[in-house]
Amino acid sequence: MVKILCINYSQSGQLHDIIENFISPLEEVQIDRVKITIKDKFQFPWRVNNFYDIMPETVLEEPIDIDSFELKEDKYDLIILGYQPWFLSPSMPTSTLLQNEEFKKRLKDTPVITILGARNMWLNSQRSVTDRITSAGGKMIGNIALVDRAPNHASAVSITHWMLTGKKTRKWGIFPLPGVSDKDIKDVSKFGVILNRFLKKGDYSGLQAEFVKEGAVRINSNILFIEGKAKKIFMIWAKLIKKKEAAGKNRSFWVKFFRIYLNVALFVVAPILLFFDILLIRPFKMKEINAKKSHYTYLGIN
Repeated sequence: MVKILCINYSQSGQLHDIIENFISPLEEVQIDRVKITIKDKFQFPWRVNNFYDIMPETVLEEPIDIDSFELKEDKYDLIILGYQPWFLSPSMPTSTLLQNEEFKKRLKDTPVITILGARNMWLNSQRSVTDRITSAGGKMIGNIALVDRAPNHASAVSITHWMLTGKKTRKWGIFPLPGVSDKDIKDVSKFGVILNRFLKKGDYSGLQAEFVKEGAVRINSNILFIEGKAKKIFMIWAKLIKKKEAAGKNRSFWVKFFRIYLNVALFVVAPILLFFDILLIRPFKMKEINAKKSHYTYLGIN
């Protein structure tokens, strides 16, 4: 019988629902279902300052204390890793898990599927997750990226409303519902049906292509453009804040400065840059853009 480790962290519970629906069609398998928890739980709903304060450590992928967890098998036939991107990086519990020696032992020579729930920016975080999986000897065979389908700025307002109130409702009754839609969460089972077929034949060749045909990965050109520039900026800010703190400066001041910068960049600077990119640059770079989309669609997958 195929032994599967299905592991993830979820703060709101959304990713738990995604994972449960994904694995629900699997037949004649043994599933070790592990839900990661952390010692010092992050407050949910968040407070604004607390949320932005975790940015430096998240971007720098510094491990935190997670509760001990049991992995029943020394070797699994497949690992399903669910995670969320935070600040264009893997969430702090996910980064910690990927640096856990016991988990890394299970990754070695093991096929891995990643499945994530995100607002809309996940490319940089997936690159980091893939790098850590492959460096531990894991074999990427598939990725499913479920995102908020609302326009970028509308989803930014909606997700902030959810994070700060704990309510997955329409802000002021007019903004889109935040997070991955209930329909997409329910329909993720179709990817489990596909996986079940590949499990039965014992060969994962072409699995990601089948996932993609059913919409497992959709890469928006505007998001591709923003992510191409934003991660470097986040890294600069993360190192700056840590440097100022080490020098005895007021960390909270620099975190607030970053928060102001981020909102100006998102709502003012990014639209201007996107306008000129769409008008003057993008028409001449479609081949390069499509190559990047293909790269991220099959990132780390042979």
